[in-house]
Amino acid sequence: MPRFGLEHSYARELPGCSVPCRPVPVAAPRLLYVNAPLAEELGLDPGPWQGEVGDALFAGNRLPDDAEPIAQAYAGHQFGGFSPQLGDGRALLLGERIDGAGRRRDIAFKGSGRTPFSRGGDGRAALGPMLREVLIGEALHALGIPTTRALAVAATGEEVWRDRPLPGAVLTRVAASHLRVGTFQFFAARGAVEPLRRLVDYAIARHDPALAAAPDRALALLRAVAQRQAELLAQWLSVGFIHGVMNTDNMTISGESIDFGPCAFLEAYDPATVFSSIDHGGRYAYGNQAAIARWNLARFAEALLPLALPPGAAEEGPEQEAALRQAAERAGVVIDAFPAWHAAALRRRWRAKLGLDGASGRDDAALDAADDALLRDWLALLQAQAVDFTRAWRHLADAAEGREAPLAALFAEPAALSPWLARWRARCEQDDVASGRLDPAAAARERAARLRAVNPWIIARNQRVEEALAAATDAGDLGPFAQLLQALREPFTERPDRPDLARLAEPAPTAFTAAYRTFCGT
Repeated sequence: MPRFGLEHSYARELPGCSVPCRPVPVAAPRLLYVNAPLAEELGLDPGPWQGEVGDALFAGNRLPDDAEPIAQAYAGHQFGGFSPQLGDGRALLLGERIDGAGRRRDIAFKGSGRTPFSRGGDGRAALGPMLREVLIGEALHALGIPTTRALAVAATGEEVWRDRPLPGAVLTRVAASHLRVGTFQFFAARGAVEPLRRLVDYAIARHDPALAAAPDRALALLRAVAQRQAELLAQWLSVGFIHGVMNTDNMTISGESIDFGPCAFLEAYDPATVFSSIDHGGRYAYGNQAAIARWNLARFAEALLPLALPPGAAEEGPEQEAALRQAAERAGVVIDAFPAWHAAALRRRWRAKLGLDGASGRDDAALDAADDALLRDWLALLQAQAVDFTRAWRHLADAAEGREAPLAALFAEPAALSPWLARWRARCEQDDVASGRLDPAAAARERAARLRAVNPWIIARNQRVEEALAAATDAGDLGPFAQLLQALREPFTERPDRPDLARLAEPAPTAFTAAYRTFCGT
C-alpha cells in the first residue's frame, strides 16, 4: 500500500489516551469520492489511489504501510448529562501528516467498524451522513470557517441498519487534531492528573507553542481555546449555521468545526430555529450556540482544575482547597470574558456584512452602540417578516448600488424596510466621509463589492443537501452531490449563466423548512 508519510505523536506522547485497533474489513469496497484540493494541501498524490488500491485503502481493507490506527479515548457532556466514557466508537486515527504549509494534520477513518469504545454500536456509518460531512465541511471551508474536512468516501458494499437498511460507507477525515474538551474530561473524571498534565503539554505544543513558557499553562490554554471558540461561533452565526449537537465531545481544542450530524443552515431568520430531531428543548438552537459554547468552556475549565495542585499533592486539606479555589477564580475570569470576546468577534462580522468600516469618527463606545442597534433592528425586521437570512444579506449589495427591489421583494411588507434602509445609508455615508470616499457612485460600487465578498450567494441549503443525499443513497446517483459540491466551493460567485447551479441557491418552500428535521446518522 502507498505510504502517507504518517507520524504518530499522539500515541507516542500520550500513552493511555488511546487503544490500538484495526479497521474491520468490508465486503465490496469502492472509492466514491476523493478531495483532490485537500490531497494537494496535504502533499499527497492521489494517482496511486486509482482502482482496487484506492477501494481497499479508503474502506479500511488495507492501510497505508505507515499507518498505526488507534481509537482515542474521551468523555463528554451530551445534552447536559455527563458520560464518563465515550471515545472513538467508529473512528480510528491512522496517524498525522505534516502538510505543505508545515501544519500537523490528523488523518482518520469514520465508520470503519467496532472499537473498544463502541458501547454496543456497530461501528459503521451510512453513506448519506458521510456525504453530508463532505458537503458541510467543504461549504464551511469555502466560507472561510475553520473546519475538519473529508479527504475521501468509500462505499463498503454492506448495509447498515438505522431506521431502515442503508448503504454503508467509510469517511476519511482530516483535522488539525481530534483533541476535544471531552478528551480532557476523560482523565479529569478519573483523577488521572499526570496524564491530564501531559495532555495539556501536548495540546500546547501542537496548537499553541507560543504558550510553552507560560507560568500557568493550563490557564493559558483555556484562554486560547476560549478565544478561538469566540471567533468560531461568530463565524457560524454570521452565515446562519446551526451545529445541532454542541456536546463537549464535539468541541475541538483547535477551534475547528467537527462532527456534522444534525447540522443545518437557517432559511427564514429566527434565533429559536432548531432542526435536530433529538434537540427537543432547543438547547442547541441557532441563538443559543454562543451560550452553550461558554457552558462547554466552563466544563473544560473544571477538567483543568486538578492541574492547579503541585505534582503529587493530595486533593485534600486547606492548602489544596485554597489552590483549587484560586485556580477556579482565575478560570472564572476567562469564562466570564468569553461573552465580550464573542460579542467583539461577532460585531466585526456583522459590520463587514453590513458594509461598514467602523470609521465614523465617533468614539468607539458610541459607534458600537449605534451599530449594535442598527444590526438588532435589521435582524428584528428579518424575523418579523420571516425573511430568508442568506438572501437578505446578499441583496444588501444591490441596495448599496441603489437597486432596492431585489431586497424589498423578500419582505411581505416592503414598506417596513424603508426606514431601516435610510438609517443604514446614513451610516454608510458617515464611513465614506471618514474614509475619504467622496465620490458617491464609486463608494457605492466599492461597498457593493465588499458586501458580495462576505455575504454568500449560496449556502448548503437543507433541501438541496437532502436531495443530493437521497439520490446517492436510494439510487446510487452521485451526480446531484457532485453538482452541489461544485457550487458550494464558490459560495460568493453568482452564476446567472448556470440555471442548474442557480436553483441550488434558492430558498426551500416554507412547508419544507417547517417540517425539516436532521438526524445524527449514528
